[in-house]
Amino acid sequence: MIDRKILQEYREYSFRSYFELPYETDEILAEFDYSLIKAELSLPHTSRELGEIDSLKQRIRATLPFLSLSSETARRESLVSPVLLDIVRYCQCQLRFEYTLNVNSWLKGNLDYLVQSNQDLLVIAATNDDMTRGFTQLAVELIAMSHVADKNIFYGAVTMGDVWRFGKLDPTQQTIFQDVNLFRVPDDLEDLIKVMVGILDGAVI
Repeated sequence: MIDRKILQEYREYSFRSYFELPYETDEILAEFDYSLIKAELSLPHTSRELGEIDSLKQRIRATLPFLSLSSETARRESLVSPVLLDIVRYCQCQLRFEYTLNVNSWLKGNLDYLVQSNQDLLVIAATNDDMTRGFTQLAVELIAMSHVADKNIFYGAVTMGDVWRFGKLDPTQQTIFQDVNLFRVPDDLEDLIKVMVGILDGAVI
């Protein structure tokens, strides 16, 4: 990696700014003294029976042919929100939209979604067309969250609605781990939901 300074000391950056910067994820994370590791992650996975997943999968399959998914709003409302509302029902957890977080001039903005249970939390970033830059934004949001919450591991996901990718932050190692695997909706919906419920239930890996 080329050693170069990206962020300007006296400039302010929102979370969205990191999506728009034309630099690699690892270069941006280095500005916060974090490293990036891409790997096949072992994610929490609930063993609970979640009886409504098949119904949600059928609804999504039935409506997808009639949806225009050309905008981020369309993807959020038709694909992301239905999944998260089911997560809330399974976990009895808080779902916050456009959650404002202001740590400092480099770490501030709105999280698209923040899901919080008594055991854990999950940061979710929605993007329309670029999962790589979307993950960069998510990673910086996880760094910001690590400044305001006391946890050993922070989990997050970036999604285009029909595709999801997970990541996690280890504050002790100052490392962001990016899962090389993708979850596709509706095909991988059961695994996707069981991972998110596993995270929020505090399931042991």
